[in-house]
Amino acid sequence: MHNPFVPETLEGWSVLHLMYRVRWDRLRGRAAAERDRLAADAARALAVPDAGATAMVQILGHKADLMFVCFRRRFDELARAQLALSQTELHEALEATTSYVSVVELGMYEMTAKIHEQLGTKHTPGSDEFDRAFDAEMETQRQRVMGRLFLELPKGRYVCFYPMNKRRGEQQNWYSETFERRAAMMREHGMIGRHYAGRVTQVISGSIGFDDWEWGVDLFADDPLVFKKLIYEMRFDEASAKFAEFGPFYTGLQFAPGQLAVFLNGGVPGLT
Repeated sequence: MHNPFVPETLEGWSVLHLMYRVRWDRLRGRAAAERDRLAADAARALAVPDAGATAMVQILGHKADLMFVCFRRRFDELARAQLALSQTELHEALEATTSYVSVVELGMYEMTAKIHEQLGTKHTPGSDEFDRAFDAEMETQRQRVMGRLFLELPKGRYVCFYPMNKRRGEQQNWYSETFERRAAMMREHGMIGRHYAGRVTQVISGSIGFDDWEWGVDLFADDPLVFKKLIYEMRFDEASAKFAEFGPFYTGLQFAPGQLAVFLNGGVPGLT
């Protein structure tokens, strides 16, 4: 049975963020050629044999040195990627600082209301006929936005990742607001994001039931100032000003897998 007060979601890539601090003391005595070999083995471990991608990011600041973002079809493939990396020799010089598990998610506030309204004129809400018709329409919508659910890895040089919640406090509780109010606030929120189309790629992933926060947000851009301007502007909309809670931010430079050796040898790795 489909609850008309709960917005439907469509899901795509399974996502695993792995953040590590490099134990440079364990690499310092190694020759450059040996570091090249360690990097090549790690890159092979995270390579995608079928569908998916792995983003490699040099993190700025003390929270981590490296972040690997794995996009795969299923959790089983995320498990294989994590295990493959853990079996490499380079992993002995990596110290995990945190991780994040989620699934690319497309919220369907507007479409949920529209489908309920349209199907309600043909079928009794809650009936088997209504649910079958609803599921069929959602599958149609899923096929329509498949490119957004299973998007190609964005090529932006700069990456920002952060987890977030919708507030559930005594005074402000997102989930106790009416569907119409939540939909209106998300419409306003989405309009701000659309103003940055072409300058930033946003990857929203749902993590309710998977990790400690409710959503993960990955931003990719060619200019890191876009992150500051976008997030700052969004904090003035009602959905963020009243209901958003943010976790730690991880910001860094995306680089090509073949550049991991450059990083291990003390250089800033490039995107190509």
